[in-house]
Amino acid sequence: MSDIGEQGMELYNHHGVLVKSDHVTKEDDSQCSGALAIVKYNFGKCIEWKPADVSVESEMHDQEWAMVNMSGRRVRTMSESQNRPRPIRIELSDLKSFRITRNSQQVALMQRDGTTHSSFFFQHGNADSFVCALRENLKVTRSRKDKHLYLVLDEPERESRVLVRSFTELDLFSENKTDVVWKFVRNLHHRPYETTMEAFSKLTDIWLYKQSEVRPMEEEVAELLNRSLTLDETETNVAGEKYTVINKRQGPPVLPPRPPCPRGQPLNIDQWAHCMDEEGRVMNAKHIKDIIFRGGVMPTLRYEVWKFLLGFFPWESTNTERQQLRKKKVEEYFQMKLQWRSMTLAQENRFSDYRERKSLIEKDVNRTDRTIPFFAGDNNPNLQLLSDILMTYVMYNFDLGYVQGMSDLLSPILCLMTNEVDAFWCFVGFMDKVCSNFDLDQAGMKQQLSQLFCLLNVSERELASYLDQHESGNMFFCFRWLLVLFKREFSHQDIMRLWEVLWTDIPCPNFHLLMCVAILDTEKHILMENQYGFTEILKHINDLSLHIDLDSTLSKAEGIYHQLTAASKLPNTVRCIIGLETLGDVASEHEEDMATTTNGIDLVTNGVERQDSLDVVTLGTITGEVAFERSLNLAYL
Repeated sequence: MSDIGEQGMELYNHHGVLVKSDHVTKEDDSQCSGALAIVKYNFGKCIEWKPADVSVESEMHDQEWAMVNMSGRRVRTMSESQNRPRPIRIELSDLKSFRITRNSQQVALMQRDGTTHSSFFFQHGNADSFVCALRENLKVTRSRKDKHLYLVLDEPERESRVLVRSFTELDLFSENKTDVVWKFVRNLHHRPYETTMEAFSKLTDIWLYKQSEVRPMEEEVAELLNRSLTLDETETNVAGEKYTVINKRQGPPVLPPRPPCPRGQPLNIDQWAHCMDEEGRVMNAKHIKDIIFRGGVMPTLRYEVWKFLLGFFPWESTNTERQQLRKKKVEEYFQMKLQWRSMTLAQENRFSDYRERKSLIEKDVNRTDRTIPFFAGDNNPNLQLLSDILMTYVMYNFDLGYVQGMSDLLSPILCLMTNEVDAFWCFVGFMDKVCSNFDLDQAGMKQQLSQLFCLLNVSERELASYLDQHESGNMFFCFRWLLVLFKREFSHQDIMRLWEVLWTDIPCPNFHLLMCVAILDTEKHILMENQYGFTEILKHINDLSLHIDLDSTLSKAEGIYHQLTAASKLPNTVRCIIGLETLGDVASEHEEDMATTTNGIDLVTNGVERQDSLDVVTLGTITGEVAFERSLNLAYL
């Protein structure tokens, strides 16, 4: 041990430890070398990492540390403004678990609020020394389910501090966070549907872009959240909403072993050319889709193939027909564009819906993917293209108009197409697939969330039970994944590859839900072994952004699909979700005793009825948001 004066006492030190810099993008994937230490201070013990060029004797030592405090927010320090990696300090009391992987070379730390830090890489494969040092200063135990995971034993008083680390770790507000957060937590408990759906749908852009430096919107966010959290309780009415359920009388299905599903090569130029006849028709569209599902599309072919995947061109069309169709689409596009371009200021002043959508587009365009070279810089003409396409879509589909998140879906398409007409019609095809995500009443999102839990309850019953017992059975923490179809979870290149796979509708139209199940399956032990509650689960899932391996997740999702299709006693509800035909007399599945109670709540006395062939429940006019929460909890026990 070496004494470092007033700064603390080193209990452990290891040089040559690599860590990914916070300033480095995933595509760059460069790493920074430094020293990892355990230091004892008057206030407690800390894990500290500093790059090799940072002097411990700096007069600004305290300001140099990017301290992670109890609220989960990083304190802004002067080191953040400099073009070099920031030192890291984590209090041992905030450590929840740590994982050692890659032949004892890599250690990942997880905090109690769900934050997962960049992994520390020991170049000489001696991470065990660091683990031993941690075990000397913490009470830990190795997970019985994952030999690489070490759990820090809880202190009794920590149970009362869980809700303190609520939505503050998402860093939505710059001031007055405590009052807003506690109000959100209280409303979330009593009004889960109204609170979460309203806040998430209005504020999803803040989550999507929370790392962007060009989005200082704290005051506007606070106003929106306060507005969404103070809605009149009498306005809430979810009567008539339907949710899928698993018939309990059948018992759980028996799942066979999950088969391996290796990925393939992307569609190449030769394969694409050989599938067309002399007039340009795609002779075997199913075969092409199979190849795309297995490995995606070569980047040089995307400009052409995406037009077929997104319905701009029919698969059976000839070259001549496509030329004529495109000419027609060009004319139609500019006619719609002229409609809003020729609108006078006086007209806009009398058209409130139009003004609101135009204003929202202007705000979102200025903060969409600005780190991508195609949209980077001031006065970028591509931003105007993005705005024009979204404005024209408002005229094309005024019933839906523009909702926050749509710019995220258009951005990769425009980057690829570069032409606004081609990008517009491809965007139209994309929106036709996901438009229910942006319904005003969030019916489409509610259905997907309930379907997701239904799939999880069959494929990963233990995890589904855990989530339900920890106030997370509503699956609200997956809201962002579904809203913009994983746009913020993967890099720009990966999301293009994922989307083209999903657009094939292979092996089923709801394959994106199986992607969610696959990701949760990967994170299962972390969530359960750390005993995360709702806020910690939400934070952990949010921190997975840009840290999910696409190929392994796709393989696992496909394996889950084949596992479900081969299962015995698979409920017809699940069969419908994954696109299989129902078996037997579906109506007989609804003959359960209506007096059956779950968690002490009688389904009959609460006005709940079972209807139609897809195993649904219709909520009566009982208690608004509470009814929605009960429907989710009751449906999957």
